[in-house]
Amino acid sequence: MKYLPSNAVLLIIDVQKAIDHPSWGRRNDPQAEANIARLLEAWRQTQRPVVHVRHLSTQPNSTYRPGQEGVDFKEIVMPHPSETIVDKQVHCAFIGTNLESWLRSRGYDVLVVTGVITNNSVEATVRVAGNLGFDTYVVSDATATFDKWDLEQNLHSAEVVHALSLANMQGEYANVTDTETILRHLLPQ
Repeated sequence: MKYLPSNAVLLIIDVQKAIDHPSWGRRNDPQAEANIARLLEAWRQTQRPVVHVRHLSTQPNSTYRPGQEGVDFKEIVMPHPSETIVDKQVHCAFIGTNLESWLRSRGYDVLVVTGVITNNSVEATVRVAGNLGFDTYVVSDATATFDKWDLEQNLHSAEVVHALSLANMQGEYANVTDTETILRHLLPQ
């Protein structure tokens, strides 16, 4: 892995209280938020850009629907007033938002992506980022997902779903790495 430039953007996707609702089911990577918090602290200490993506669902039964506690960011990754918040209503953080123009207007072309759900909003955002030409990294232990039923009613563990989603993103859309590797490859300011 090459060293990350001082303007590499930490993108934190949908780390909101909604994700703790029991309706989501069994989850992998209980340390994901702690790893995101470690990355966030490193970004803050080195004054790198941070973007918090907040999902505001239009679905009436969503745990991410505005007007309820689920929309609130988790305390462990609470945005600072100086950090950018991008609100989205669909899975991809680039659709219906100003994220791409915000990044391009500042000359930011390296993204380090964390958050939830690996095979949903994270993968949707990463695929578009890769297609738009951003140099994108997905932090495998700073993302998480849930058990998932397939169309033949077979249950797949969150660990398998997570691994397959990361494999989908690796290479063509992004480079998949981990928290320790990212922290070792931050260029000094």
